[in-house]
This record gives sequence, structure tokens and C-alpha cells, in this order.
Amino acid sequence: MNIEKITVEPDVLRKLFALGNGNAALLYLYLHSGNPLRQAAQELGLSASQLTLAEANLRQTGLWVEPVKAVSLPGERPAYTETDVLTAMDTDMDFRSLYGEVQRQLGKVLTTEELKLLLGLHRYLGLPNEVISVLVYYCKERSRSRGSQRNPSLRTIEKEAYHWAEQGIETLEQAAAFIQYQNRRNSALEQLKRTLQIRGRALTPGEERYAASWLDMGFEEEAIAMAYERTCLNTGGLSWAYMNKILTRWHEAGF
Repeated sequence: MNIEKITVEPDVLRKLFALGNGNAALLYLYLHSGNPLRQAAQELGLSASQLTLAEANLRQTGLWVEPVKAVSLPGERPAYTETDVLTAMDTDMDFRSLYGEVQRQLGKVLTTEELKLLLGLHRYLGLPNEVISVLVYYCKERSRSRGSQRNPSLRTIEKEAYHWAEQGIETLEQAAAFIQYQNRRNSALEQLKRTLQIRGRALTPGEERYAASWLDMGFEEEAIAMAYERTCLNTGGLSWAYMNKILTRWHEAGF
């Protein structure tokens, strides 16, 4: 094992601590010392599932040492027919099992059009049943967190499935790492809203981009509260652009 002295920036350290996964931090240091990934499991004493989860954690937080390339989906997206669905229901036991599980989670009988979408996740994207089941649950919980009492549509679930597939999420470990990261990010955004005294509404897409960029810089509640107070004193209220200039300047100065 190659062990070199490496420098870890403060914002990277904060992200590693926030992961709550010591294996991910260990893997980060191992790879940044110039060691090959193929020997990581053996030299770090990690099981295959532990290594997969650690790798997925680093990818989701942008700490992976190699550039993450979007996964290219195979060929042209097929248009499934009613006959395709009926044949799959008769001959594909995995699809029949998936169909029953998704119906149970959504609490309704799926239409033919919805079954066509589900068949695409199963065959074209090639997602395992257990990953699709977790995906449906994730979409349901996300819908609840946004104040909706209705279950997501199959079209919404399909859109998220393509997002997962393009990021290479195809195992339970990778799905768990993604959901864990999203939950932490959502919790941090809710705390940021409280700091900025935003109540009774969700952030707009533009506001969320600002907020996410501050979290990615590694700023915590105290620093954001200081920037907010300075913004209010100088502008008379919350100005996202003004506050972003303050935090960006602090970040560039190494604070």
C-alpha cells in the first residue's frame, strides 16, 4: 500500500465528516495517496458491499477521485405495446413480482400505459426489482416532504429512474448512498430556511441553487447566519445575490 502525505482541504474534511461513513473517508485517503481501486477491498479490509457503499458515498458528494461520466443508455428508447406487457405478465416472473410490489406501494391497480412505463424500467434500464422498489418508496417520501398527500405518478417515477440510471445507480448499496445523501442535503436545506427565516413555503429553484452552492462550499449554519445578518443590515432584507457575493468572497478567501 502506498502511503503519501496528502493535504485535505477544510471543505473536503467537512464533507467526509458529514458522510458518517468511516469506510468512505478511508477510501478517499487511500485513493488520494495513489493506490489503485482494484486493491482497495483487500488492503482496507472491506467487504464488496462496504466498498460499493463507500464509493457511492464519495460519488454522490463529489469527492470521487476520478471524473464521473454519465452512463450512456443502450440504443433508442423502445416503445412498448400492450402485447409486450401481456407477454411479460405471462412469461416474466420477475416482472409479475415487480408489478405486484409497485401496485402495493402505490395503492392502486396500474393501467396499461403505466405498465408500459414499468416494463421500460425493468427491461430497458435493467434496474433490479429491489432497486425499483426502493426508487418508488423514495419518490413517495419525496412527494410527502413537499406537502403532497398523493402518491407520485408512474411518469414521475420513470423520470427519477432515468436520473438514477444515468448516474450509474443500479444496486441497493448505491441507492442507499444516494438516498442518504439526499436526506442529509434536504435536512441541511430545511435548517438553512430556518436560518433565513423562510417559513410556510418551499425554496424556488433559483433559491435552492444558491443554497445548495453554499452547502457545497462547506458553510455551516453559523457562517450562513452571519452572512444573512450582514446582508439584511446592508440591503434591508434578504437579497440572495448579495448574500451569495459575501459567501463566495469568504470561500475564495479560504474561510
